[in-house]
Amino acid sequence: MERRKFWWNGRWGRLARRDLLVHVDGEQWWVEVRIGGVEGRVRWLECVSEDAALDLVRDLMADSDGWTQIPIG
Repeated sequence: MERRKFWWNGRWGRLARRDLLVHVDGEQWWVEVRIGGVEGRVRWLECVSEDAALDLVRDLMADSDGWTQIPIG
């Protein structure tokens, strides 16, 4: 599985931090939703394409502002 994109909401702490990551595994795309940082809760959402994964990320970011894309690599 390869990580392709990464965003975070700019907030610190287990109660406020949110991370959104887009991964690809072969032809399958996944959005990883982290609530509370690396040691918080994680939810994986399966997507049929990169476009679908990015649409899902945009929908998930719509509920708050301050999102920043973090460079991968």
